[in-house]
Amino acid sequence: MQITVLFFATLRDVVGARALSLELAEGVTSIKQLRQELSARYPAAADNLAVALAAIDEEFAFDHDNFADGAEVAFFPPVSGGSGTSAERPEIFRLPSEPINHDEIIAAITTARSGAVCMFTGMVRGQTSKAGHLSNTQYLEYEAYEAMALAKMRQVAQEIRARWDKIEGIAIIQRIGRLRVGDNTVLCACSSPHRDDGCFEAARYGIDRLKEIVPVWKKEVGESGETWIEGDYHPRSSDAQ
Repeated sequence: MQITVLFFATLRDVVGARALSLELAEGVTSIKQLRQELSARYPAAADNLAVALAAIDEEFAFDHDNFADGAEVAFFPPVSGGSGTSAERPEIFRLPSEPINHDEIIAAITTARSGAVCMFTGMVRGQTSKAGHLSNTQYLEYEAYEAMALAKMRQVAQEIRARWDKIEGIAIIQRIGRLRVGDNTVLCACSSPHRDDGCFEAARYGIDRLKEIVPVWKKEVGESGETWIEGDYHPRSSDAQ
């Protein structure tokens, strides 16, 4: 069986490759078996592989899940955390390298019925507290499993609409690449007819959910070296669509 295996963030660094084309022995068909096979081939990555999340063809997968010949299997740590076509309920999903234009996003998700927009936006901090000490940040480097990240952004939007049916427009944007102190990094915005129609709650839910299931990671580079920042949320079967 021939498959493609993708590695992200810490695993990419330890294995020394972003993608591998592997010929597997007969009988190696599950995520659990593949973990074991990769750990034998790359012993330095064994501890990381043991706790890594997995995906088969851009959807979360679990140890008991099987893959087919030609599959794309990805391994990555917990998350560090495009555009829709409907003019009636606009949606924007992007992974840009350029700065986010907040005014452009607000205009894009505002409809004739919109009277309120709530936006969360994040930026690169200049200092981070580690073990009680302040550490100066030089820059962050973001990477994403891009096809899956966009699919999961769409899933987050679907979840928002299932909870707050008066939400009009939704924008979920995560920048990738190297970002300097003060650069904007992420955005989740929702519009609604009134401020009490769920736009505050929906925007908060969107950014929290992005940090859970959208496969994006950041490497923090500062005066004390560089570190991949990994989360601790492990997806459940209900997170797979």
